[in-house]
Amino acid sequence: MSDGTRPFAVGIGNAMRGDDGVGPYVVEALLALGHDGLVHAGDGARLIDLFGLHADLILIDATRSGAAPGTLAEYDAIANPLPADFFHYSTHRFGLAEAVETARALDMLPARLRVFGIEGENFEAGTDLSPVVHAAADRLVSRLAGA
Repeated sequence: MSDGTRPFAVGIGNAMRGDDGVGPYVVEALLALGHDGLVHAGDGARLIDLFGLHADLILIDATRSGAAPGTLAEYDAIANPLPADFFHYSTHRFGLAEAVETARALDMLPARLRVFGIEGENFEAGTDLSPVVHAAADRLVSRLAGA
């Protein structure tokens, strides 16, 4: 659980599917720096449980929107709904955007919810992060480490 002074970070994705592992990569780097967080590789519906446990939550996931690989997108999910098709690269039908919008409808969102997406390039099984995504992830780690 979050210590209340820093946001709780959740890295969403599968580290065994190339750039889909960017969320877990970012969170593991933050954990190594002493931040609070966890890796979430399961169904998006389980994310809703976390919304009630942390007042300040950060979600990090890979995107596949057609933007240039390594592009970082940031959303204030309290202020605005997430684009339904932006975080759609998942092995589950109920992903990040569906979890956030379901929690919004149920009035279960935390006080602060920021979502970061990094555009992926390669989602093949058994591969590492592509260099451009790895560089974007490192920039995001540096940014969030100061949060």
